[in-house]
Amino acid sequence: MRGYKNLPTQLQQETTVQPKFPEALRFWWKLGWISFGGTAAHLATLHEELVVKKCWIQEAEFFHALSHCMILPGPEAQQLATYIGWKLHGIRGGITAGTLFVLPSTIVLLALSLVYVRFGSLPWVAAMIYGLRPAVVVLVALALQRVAARTLHTRLQQSVALAAFAAITFFQAAIPAVMLAAILLGILLVSFFPRFIVTTQSGNDMHSISATEVGYGKALLRSIVRTAAIACVLWSLPLLALYCLSPDFAFWRQLSLFFTKTALVTIGGSYTVIPYVAHQVVTKYHWLTPTQMLDGFSLAETTPGPLIIVVAYIGFIAAFNHFHGSVIVATLALFVTVFYVFHPCFAFVFAGAPFVKITYGKQGIESVLRLITAVVVAAMLNLLLFLLRGTLFPTDHVAISGLDVFAAIWVAVSFVLLQKLRIGMAWFVGLSLLSGLAHLWIARL
Repeated sequence: MRGYKNLPTQLQQETTVQPKFPEALRFWWKLGWISFGGTAAHLATLHEELVVKKCWIQEAEFFHALSHCMILPGPEAQQLATYIGWKLHGIRGGITAGTLFVLPSTIVLLALSLVYVRFGSLPWVAAMIYGLRPAVVVLVALALQRVAARTLHTRLQQSVALAAFAAITFFQAAIPAVMLAAILLGILLVSFFPRFIVTTQSGNDMHSISATEVGYGKALLRSIVRTAAIACVLWSLPLLALYCLSPDFAFWRQLSLFFTKTALVTIGGSYTVIPYVAHQVVTKYHWLTPTQMLDGFSLAETTPGPLIIVVAYIGFIAAFNHFHGSVIVATLALFVTVFYVFHPCFAFVFAGAPFVKITYGKQGIESVLRLITAVVVAAMLNLLLFLLRGTLFPTDHVAISGLDVFAAIWVAVSFVLLQKLRIGMAWFVGLSLLSGLAHLWIARL
């Protein structure tokens, strides 16, 4: 595999390497521990490692699969990792990749939750988050640069990205609604004006479906039905066990149904669903206090994995409060919550993975999906500006007097570390956390 690093970039993208399962297992385990920085940073890491360095998947198929994942409920990066694991080693590969993407962050958040209920609010956690925020800004900026450079190739894609950014930023349009509009636009152009959207001469392939594809479609439908049936059985097993063993099944039923619902509405990234979750668990179910919810969000920011992993903390604290401080039951609730949030993600990926595979190379379909990627770029830019303003101007006063000098300096330092020195992600995150602790220590002098 080392020989591929010396090949030209174009040839690397056309040639893939099939890793053995133990090698893939080691990579997914490592990825789970270094996947800091949110969705944009996760996607950048996956692309850098799997497309550029390891050549396990072609770049075109990487973005093709990402476009499909963007329209599915659930964290896109975790689903993309699940799909790539499935592509490399089937069902066991998908389960391994998807599970290890969230398992380390679940373990870390369990430890932090235990510390939290033991010692209460933690100033050192806030200090570490303070140091990590400028680093996240740079991670998102570099990821945006890479994704935009590799996806916005035509004026149409650039125009859609610009329009999507305006809709999201200035009109507060929901990201799923913007994606739907982009899909409808793509279908309209493919159907009536293909020369404006299809970039190759093979664009007519979308108008003809072979008998083989029809037969494959029927097999795909059977596969989806079978996957759905298995998913329903697996979904019911923990609930059945809790019904038989728990003296307070009403709590577990409510917890399971709520977080299953949460999994089904997580379209457009974690930032679109977390406000909904926070409102429900605080004001409707009264599982957490507002302070506990804010502290949980802060804890989740310090862990690897998708930000939606904050639900693990919510499940822990909900059971801790409900069962009178029982750490054992709270730990069980944490894993139950994680199961019901991520279980649908696996079901969606395994049901749709064959469809992703057969649509790869179909110019009409891919042209529509590229517009979804354009919306992703717009959402990343919107997120970058939001993070940049909140990091550099924490008082919402956008002026020199309101500038956080330390944050500005660490943004510049982070850029040098990542872009110029190309420091490893684990070292970079560690230095960022230490910078926050150092700032806290200096402030107390």
